[in-house]
Amino acid sequence: MNSVKVVAISSKRDIKRYVRFKNNLYTGNKYAVPTLEMEEVATLLPKHNPASDFCQWQCFLAYNQKGEIVGRITAMINNNANETWSKKDGRFGFFDFIEDINVARALLEAAEGWIKDRGMEAIHGPLGFTDIDEEGMLVEGYDELSTMAALYNYPYYIDFMTQLGYIKDIDWIEMSITLPKQVPERVVKFASIVEQKNELRVLKFKSANEIIEQGWATKLFELINVQFADLYGFTPFTKRQMEHYSKMYISVLRLELVCIIVDKDNNMAGFGLAFPSMSRALQRSKGRMFPFGWFYMLRGLKTKKVDIIDLMLMAVDEKYKKKGLTAIVMYHIMTGAASLGAKYAETNVELETNHIIHQQWDKYDSRVHKRRRAFIKHF
Repeated sequence: MNSVKVVAISSKRDIKRYVRFKNNLYTGNKYAVPTLEMEEVATLLPKHNPASDFCQWQCFLAYNQKGEIVGRITAMINNNANETWSKKDGRFGFFDFIEDINVARALLEAAEGWIKDRGMEAIHGPLGFTDIDEEGMLVEGYDELSTMAALYNYPYYIDFMTQLGYIKDIDWIEMSITLPKQVPERVVKFASIVEQKNELRVLKFKSANEIIEQGWATKLFELINVQFADLYGFTPFTKRQMEHYSKMYISVLRLELVCIIVDKDNNMAGFGLAFPSMSRALQRSKGRMFPFGWFYMLRGLKTKKVDIIDLMLMAVDEKYKKKGLTAIVMYHIMTGAASLGAKYAETNVELETNHIIHQQWDKYDSRVHKRRRAFIKHF
């Protein structure tokens, strides 16, 4: 235990080491997907992350006796989440370590101490500052390729969490869906009926930037704020976050994989967004944009031939939830996926308790291929 030294860090130089440690830890693992280093560094620096308006955090690095980095963790307090859920919880995230329980213990104790010193009563995670950040420790699916939006970890992480007194708080699942070469006729017909019966239409755009310029990106996040309000640990996106994530993600969307639906009064009724899988591009880039990472990333985003698409976000206005609007979303995204030659779609993380979203995949050739967990420990 005394051989592990945990240090609180804040400088950009140390944050870069912090981020790179994780990518180095998984070098050679064919299922892990590296973090895009420049993006994660910006996330962890308060001046670049709009979550700093309502979050506090502290990053820690663990060193062995030789002065080598052997682990990392970030302790967080999301004040908006605590106010929303009437709790006094801290969070931990960005948690990675070598296969040594003493390292895991030392890091968690540092995070717990920082959180307890600020009056919190529990710690849970792994979580990020918001739902856009990676969350949930992998407990099943170690031999499945990870995605750019999800964490990957070695199996020993779970064993150590249990040994260190953490218990399950909630699980998420991820689905793999085998896509047909052509959209099934039943989906085409049903989507058309739903669209006509409810006087809905799908918006067309000339570029992804139009989605931002015409205000639809903001409306998209506003719909998320309403429809995701009851989901585990969710806090509404602020205006600054909406602008930040619009520039980061909306501006690089492939229009073939975008479906924004409005009603007769031009109000947003629902949407679905997907990306070509960036997993292989990130692996080739090793998480770095330079000198050649930008080429792999750009090719991954713009390629005309896609094997896998990642279903990133979907939300439907409450009054349309039982009217089949998701059929319109899936029809348009499946059509776009077929035009790109995609064979598979992977869902983002879905709470195990979100049975409504799970049921929609029953219509397709799908399987649960990953499960991840948030742990909790009360003080």
